[in-house]
Amino acid sequence: MTPEEFRQAGHALIDWIADYRADLEQRPVRAQVKPGEIRANFPRQAPEEAAGATQLLQDLESKIVPGITQVQHPMHYGWFPSNASLASALGDIASAGLGTLGISWESCPAATELEEVVCDWLRQLTGLSEAWQGCIQDTASTSCLTALLLARERASNFSQNRGGLQGQQQALLVYTTEEAHSSVVKAALLAGFGEHNLRRVEMDPDTRAMCVSSLAQLVAGDIEAGFIPAAVVASTGSTGVTAFDPIAEIAAITAQHGIWLHVDAAMAGSAMLLPECRHLWEGVEAADSIAWNPHKWMGTILDCSLLYVRDVQHMVRVMSTNPSYLRSTVDDEVKQYRDWGIPLGRRFRALKLWYHLGIDGIDSIRARLRRDLDNARWFAGQVSQTENWQVLAPVKLQTVCIRHQPTGLEGDALDKHTLAWVNAINQSGEAFMSPSILDGRWMVRVSIGVEATTREHVETLWKLIQRRAQDVAAVD
Repeated sequence: MTPEEFRQAGHALIDWIADYRADLEQRPVRAQVKPGEIRANFPRQAPEEAAGATQLLQDLESKIVPGITQVQHPMHYGWFPSNASLASALGDIASAGLGTLGISWESCPAATELEEVVCDWLRQLTGLSEAWQGCIQDTASTSCLTALLLARERASNFSQNRGGLQGQQQALLVYTTEEAHSSVVKAALLAGFGEHNLRRVEMDPDTRAMCVSSLAQLVAGDIEAGFIPAAVVASTGSTGVTAFDPIAEIAAITAQHGIWLHVDAAMAGSAMLLPECRHLWEGVEAADSIAWNPHKWMGTILDCSLLYVRDVQHMVRVMSTNPSYLRSTVDDEVKQYRDWGIPLGRRFRALKLWYHLGIDGIDSIRARLRRDLDNARWFAGQVSQTENWQVLAPVKLQTVCIRHQPTGLEGDALDKHTLAWVNAINQSGEAFMSPSILDGRWMVRVSIGVEATTREHVETLWKLIQRRAQDVAAVD
């Protein structure tokens, strides 16, 4: 493809995307396809002849779009807000078009230095001190894995330079709660700690926050038993119910025992753009690492996760790779972001944040976050005031956990009822929500925060939920 052919095809694609976003509300929220249906649209072997950009655009509409669950749809309330602002999409296009190679400062000085700039902008915008330095990872899962690798090496006095964990006589332990994201468990396993060395700390039964006294007892007991507490992963806005672990109190324990404290704020980190929400992670300055995802509620297009650390020298010592072919005469003067994470090659992700902040502006982003918080409070109020409906967890941000419990319906029958009405809505394509288990029973999470979602959409959802639940109850 020549630059001129790219220009023509690109204009057509941008026009199509603009129309697609403008008409998104007319499409079903959940993909209305069966397993294997999309795959069946394509030949088993690669085509021998080129189809051309025009044909591919037609196929994109007819073969690909039907298999997309529309997370940008204003009636999408599932999982978490995974916004992809069009402003940041332009930055993503610029990144792809430039085709840079991010393996060192020398390979693309602009990629390194713009990343330094935008990471520091977001540090300031979330109220963090100058003690923190950040980088852009792909997701919070990778950020958590990186943090646990740093914790492992600090607790083991750099065992990677000797026999690794296989050479350790004392087991290294990681502490978190059942409310923590599944990626925390995955990171602990991939970092070599092992399932048996992952401690689940008790939680407050109402808030689902980590119980500090339980953490203190576990740590003290493990030290006495000859184990080495290596890391605590605290949740700031957990996925399940948006629980907030008491960071300040946890930090007092980790500081006393030299334990690495990682704060997982994947979704809720966006809330820290609002000064009135920062009390929710009070004590965060005493943590060792923090991760949050602008590609969620804030709205920078996937993938864009920020990882901040205070001890950069430790990170570089653990993660450094310095082959001869990457060395240059300015190595002592610049950051080498390849030493801040797992991959060597890195995309120019900073462009997405730069475009997003530059075009939309922080004021409009903050206004949208406040709108979502107000809509969540309104929705929770409607649920709480309605007979046989419950809000099951404190509404700290934009996630509301609900259950419909008709009189006399309990146990497995209640679970069946819950899944029936939420699945009926999801399968219809009218809206989408995430069912989840809380205290052994199914409930429904309503995550409010799509860029296009207004109060009118939330009102429509509440009417839809009540109607579907009543229909199912009548059958029950």
